[in-house]
Amino acid sequence: MAGREILHKMKEKACFSIATPASPDTGKGKHKSRHVTHGYHLVEGKSNHAMEDCLVSEMKQLDDNQLGLFAIYDGHMGHSVAHYLQSYLFNNILREHDFWIDPVSAIRRAYHTTDKDILDQSKYLGKGGSTAVTAILVNGEKLVVANVGDSRAVISKKGVVKQLSIDHEPNKEKKTIESKGGFVSNLPGDVPRVDGQLAVARAFGDKSLKRHLSSEPDIVVEMIDVDTDLIILASDGLWKVMSNQEAVDSIKSIRDPKAAAKHLAEEARNRKSRDDISCIVVRFQ
Repeated sequence: MAGREILHKMKEKACFSIATPASPDTGKGKHKSRHVTHGYHLVEGKSNHAMEDCLVSEMKQLDDNQLGLFAIYDGHMGHSVAHYLQSYLFNNILREHDFWIDPVSAIRRAYHTTDKDILDQSKYLGKGGSTAVTAILVNGEKLVVANVGDSRAVISKKGVVKQLSIDHEPNKEKKTIESKGGFVSNLPGDVPRVDGQLAVARAFGDKSLKRHLSSEPDIVVEMIDVDTDLIILASDGLWKVMSNQEAVDSIKSIRDPKAAAKHLAEEARNRKSRDDISCIVVRFQ
């Protein structure tokens, strides 16, 4: 598909999951075969730019398997790359020939392929990039989480939280960045940045920084059992002002996942988060 056609297709989608019928910034869906529900909410930040977060929150039937597809894409220097990921990343993952037998390898290849496609289309997508955290729920029993950047996924079992993703912060990967010829700035009053620019060490896109960045995902497989309460995926606009356990505790009594996601976003705003905030809650009952 030509670059202009890709850009046109992306413009047809808003920055939320079109698979969930709802208002533009909030949504709710239900897993038909198990007691699994999901909802989402987005809040535009108070920075001087348009909303750059995108998400996917949907259920998809493939032959005899039901998949829950959940993702947060936190764009920077524009929303084009986040839009692209929303449109193509899950499709690329599910097209991998060995997804059903080796999902970890399939996801890893799809992340790399998608990043290459984004870089090849940089003329149309621009110089920006995006973090990503994706979660695939297979038949309500197995959860496969992958991420690049600092968008995060956590799971709660009997009220105890466990982080499933890795925050890819520049200071944590300083040696790798320096080995590629880059550097990590640590200026007073600012967060660490790759080459003095980007506050994450891994991301999709960012062609001008790609020599020093990685799109290698961290991937984890987590089994869903009777103790599983809920899953939260959110951009760093939430996690900058709220710990994992605080997030779980604040919604443990909210049964409706749509209302829970909205509560988390509003609580982050009350705590003075100025960034875009996108949040998905998946609840098991």
